[in-house]
Amino acid sequence: MLQTVTLTLNPAVDSITSVERVVAERKLRCGEPRFDPGGGGLNVARAIQRLGGQAVAYWTRGGPMGELLEQRLDAEGVRHRPIPIEAMTRENLIVLEQASGQQFRFGMPGAKLTADEAERCLRSVRELDPAPDFLVLSGSLPPGVEDDFYVRVAEASPSACRIVLDTSGPPLRAGIEGGVYLIKPNVRELSELAGRDRLEVSEIRDVARGLISAGHVRVVVTSLGSSGVMLVTETDCEHIPAPEVEVRSKVGAGDSTVAGIVLGLAQQKEIRDAVRLGVAAGSAAVITEGTELCRRQDAMRLYEEIR
Repeated sequence: MLQTVTLTLNPAVDSITSVERVVAERKLRCGEPRFDPGGGGLNVARAIQRLGGQAVAYWTRGGPMGELLEQRLDAEGVRHRPIPIEAMTRENLIVLEQASGQQFRFGMPGAKLTADEAERCLRSVRELDPAPDFLVLSGSLPPGVEDDFYVRVAEASPSACRIVLDTSGPPLRAGIEGGVYLIKPNVRELSELAGRDRLEVSEIRDVARGLISAGHVRVVVTSLGSSGVMLVTETDCEHIPAPEVEVRSKVGAGDSTVAGIVLGLAQQKEIRDAVRLGVAAGSAAVITEGTELCRRQDAMRLYEEIR
């Protein structure tokens, strides 16, 4: 199997709890909290492991929250390499309102990185030995890191390494300027790249092909939510529908999709089959509760259904 590394500059401890009802200006008695690892690249590595593969996760660790996050990763058996920073790793809060079944998600901005710490992250990529076949850059950038940081990572990565970029906003727009292998925007994010308010599904192919023709990316996988994804390469365009499932929580679905795609590619599947595995993994994630990622048995069952 080909080797995969993920990089997470803005990891988090996801603190999950529940309350009967969210009411303003009232002290709310919450249920017993649970603490899960969070952050795009860490979730991708965790999901790859759940699917039967393996990845090495590089991430920034600082303060007591960083220590707690490391303990949680160790408990899950995830292979990881923390990069020390001075500021404390962030904590996000996720509250389930029992009366409505709705989730309230409060995401913090993250630990501010110094210029030296950002350089340390770049050096970690530059010194990867052996060079991985895939490098997944996933998640938001923390305060103190410029929007073009993912371009610098691409430039620092080994030439044979295929980069998978899953972020949004200015970091996505800047990141593709360095040339990457695959991106996974949703329709809104792809619309922003095109400078449009809202793309129709029928317009996705042409916009994606424009990015490919410009040399920014080789594969564009656009998320269509419950409708699946649109896969666009230089020569092909295919809508891969998602199977019908009962949605319990959408948390982690995007990261599970990326994990399935990268694992499929690491298993040297053709791009269509790799993306089908990604859709199956994302669908498997939404049928789990809370922040739980995909389960292998669910993903494999749904993968066979899609095929």
